[in-house]
Amino acid sequence: MAETGVAALRRSPLAHLTEAMRAAAVTGARGVALAERPFLTMVNLRVAPGSAAAGRVEKVLGVPLPRACGDTATDGSRTAVWLGPDEWLVVSPASSGEGTAGIAQALGGAPGSVVDVSAHRTTLELSGPSARQVLEKGCPLDLHPRVFGPGRAVSTTVGPVGVLLWQVDDAPTYRLLARSSFADHLARRLIDAMGEFGGPEVP
Repeated sequence: MAETGVAALRRSPLAHLTEAMRAAAVTGARGVALAERPFLTMVNLRVAPGSAAAGRVEKVLGVPLPRACGDTATDGSRTAVWLGPDEWLVVSPASSGEGTAGIAQALGGAPGSVVDVSAHRTTLELSGPSARQVLEKGCPLDLHPRVFGPGRAVSTTVGPVGVLLWQVDDAPTYRLLARSSFADHLARRLIDAMGEFGGPEVP
């Protein structure tokens, strides 16, 4: 069935680079692939950790709120990412229908905030045996598995672009959550970095 209304008009920030990202993919032992994962639901949450309100929110989310920098918690479909001592980003699939109402209701009158920031960022997914080497060309973090592994997520930069970098698994697969207005620059930078492993230049 064809989409109607607003959904039919929705266009992701990197739709114009879909073919370029697909063409840049490299297979084999040095393989690496790049794709956009658009329209993920993202909710920014602020609440006092360990408070009664935080406990209610955790019950609604079905995951505990991580307590340390770089930590995440997931139930397979929803992930809470630590952003600060009292701040988290809750990421859900685009089709989940996750909204702010249930979380806000759990927060009640306690100090804090619940804000849908889904339109603020888009998500790039970089995966494959050479994904770490591609990232290391522009990211200042030590991404060696002894330091940064599955389930880790931190704010950093790739070149001049600020991102929330999240390693999803040990393939490795990385998700880079970047402001939509900077996504084009980030994608083109990654495509260029992939060229060493066999991908073409971006048109």
